[in-house]
Amino acid sequence: MELQDYVLMLRKNWAIVAAATVIGAGLGLISGLIATPTYTATAQVFVSTSAASNASELQQGSSFTIQRVKTYTEIARTAAVLEPAIEALGYDVEVSEFRGGVSASAPLNTTVLDVTASSEEAQDAADSANAVAESLITVVEDIETADATAGSPVRLSIVQPAEAPEFPTSPKKSLNVALGLLLGLAAGLSFALLRHTLDTRIRTERDLEHLTTVPVLGGIVMDPKSKDRPLILHSDPQNPRAESFRTLRTNLQFLDAGRRHRSFVITSSLPGEGKSTTAANLAIALADAGARVLLVGADLRKPRVAKYMGVEGGIGLTDVLVGRVTLEDATQPWGRTSLSVLPAGTIPPNPSELLGSTTMSELIEHLQREYDVVLYDAPPLLPVTDAAILARLVGGALVMVASGKTRRPQFEASLDSLENVDAKVSGVVLTMVPEKGPDAYGSGRYGYSYGDEFDKKGKRIKPKSSTKSKKSPTKV
Repeated sequence: MELQDYVLMLRKNWAIVAAATVIGAGLGLISGLIATPTYTATAQVFVSTSAASNASELQQGSSFTIQRVKTYTEIARTAAVLEPAIEALGYDVEVSEFRGGVSASAPLNTTVLDVTASSEEAQDAADSANAVAESLITVVEDIETADATAGSPVRLSIVQPAEAPEFPTSPKKSLNVALGLLLGLAAGLSFALLRHTLDTRIRTERDLEHLTTVPVLGGIVMDPKSKDRPLILHSDPQNPRAESFRTLRTNLQFLDAGRRHRSFVITSSLPGEGKSTTAANLAIALADAGARVLLVGADLRKPRVAKYMGVEGGIGLTDVLVGRVTLEDATQPWGRTSLSVLPAGTIPPNPSELLGSTTMSELIEHLQREYDVVLYDAPPLLPVTDAAILARLVGGALVMVASGKTRRPQFEASLDSLENVDAKVSGVVLTMVPEKGPDAYGSGRYGYSYGDEFDKKGKRIKPKSSTKSKKSPTKV
């Protein structure tokens, strides 16, 4: 993944990351509020040796004391020290339990011993630290006294008694919140990364570029009302979706410049990816530009062209192929443009054989001579082989890919099915693209149309689209 991929991932999952961060910080705050507070108090004990008569004895005594302090830190947590402290405090606890709240340490190269005690009550913590310190002094003096007459060569004294602390040492609410925030952020980022990695759906142009070198010709904007108004170029020509078809028309004119004929099979990986509506609107856009266009309903299983274009579909391509009617009788002009429509006609029992027949090949050659552009609305590639067979005869295919719906393995399998029959893939079109958001094609490339108006500050005034779709013109 590149940096741009990570940025896109964050843009798409920012709500999840933000929610996880807030939840983590909230849990940290809650844990700090419900946790039992612990208070800590420390008593300082100074360790010294008997008076020295010269500098040499003083140096030796200092080294001896420092070494002894390290030993006393271990003695402070022994039963010999803790049992008298427990008795002095009047606690009814076991030594092992009391030892858990007591510790001793000595700063490096010093003769000061810190005795620390922790408790749920501030005063108990101070009393425990002082009791352990006093018990330690007594035990050390007994241990170090070899001669009762001479006494102990080491002397311990409390120089700083423990005081009841004002604030608890734990929990630290601010630290808990910070840790919860960081853990929540890490969890959110991990979930976003995992979701991005496991998601095989194709969403953007970059996803397509990672899968194939075939050029991406454009992105068709998603229209929630596409079922009610499939011919957007006719019903709402100023709609951003209509502009995306014009952009596709422009890009198609520069595609395969070396090809003599401009015929394309419009197909997709699976049903419902917008191939039929794309074929119909692209045909209208090409005809509006002055080209002689023929739209052929080559989906002989579930034909849609006749319904979308508003023409009679009882007679069409299949009837021409079996010799029932002539091409001129089956072809119907559409509207006042140079667009003609050849519906699918009667649904045959053998669509694949009919599309791969010699008669179909001869018909394709004839149509290429008669029209500037011929578009064949073919079935999806994965369920049946019709589109692959037809693409080999026509010489070029445009594969529709539904943003957020088509998965990478499905798209790759579609390209393989075309490659297996030596059919050329002329381009890929991304359909059902969100108009806004991180998955928008070209970062908002279709955020305006030629018919838009702008206010004095330069902001676009979104045109009001008609709530009722216009009826598609019938044949003339």
